[in-house]
Amino acid sequence: MNVLVVKANNRPASEAVSSKMYETFIENVKGANVTTFDVFAEDMPYFGQDLFNAFGKLQSGEEMTDVEKRILAAKQKAKDALSAADVVVFAFPLWNLTIPATLQTFIDYVYEAGYSFKYDENGQLVNLMTDKKVIILSARGGVYSTPEMAPLEMSANYIKNVVGGVFGMEIMEEVIIEGHNAMPDKAEEIIEEGLRKVADVASNLALQTV
Repeated sequence: MNVLVVKANNRPASEAVSSKMYETFIENVKGANVTTFDVFAEDMPYFGQDLFNAFGKLQSGEEMTDVEKRILAAKQKAKDALSAADVVVFAFPLWNLTIPATLQTFIDYVYEAGYSFKYDENGQLVNLMTDKKVIILSARGGVYSTPEMAPLEMSANYIKNVVGGVFGMEIMEEVIIEGHNAMPDKAEEIIEEGLRKVADVASNLALQTV
């Protein structure tokens, strides 16, 4: 089993809960070939005109700029990592109601028609990654699971909509740690309980059929 862990927080585990979730998963996963793709450590130029310029120059044979070469290489590296995985683990925080910009760039790289999805002759979306499974590990200091706050949560919900809804991956497990900043008196208990769930998910992964 090839497991790709997309790590999307560069804060130390002593300060960031989602970083501790990542470390806990890595410490407890067994019986799998595990690779980490750290989106903060990778050279990942933002998705934009540089990429479209690079595509054009690639077809015409024109000389590319440094950033155009870098973004093509970065996009391919992200796609290669995702292609090789049987299970993809996303470990990330909720920052300002959404995902970190570097994780958004990773998603932008692999969100590609003909690669992760396509449209059929009737214009209907077809998932192209139904052979892969996903584990979501996310932390948020506030409480966003209530009916009032849930519509504001655009981090875990976004990842699920993309990898599950568009790419077609099966969401195996989801562990959310929330409320530790909103309820500091219960923070230690909230975090410990969440990390136990992460450890269980990691330990049980080898028992799953991929």
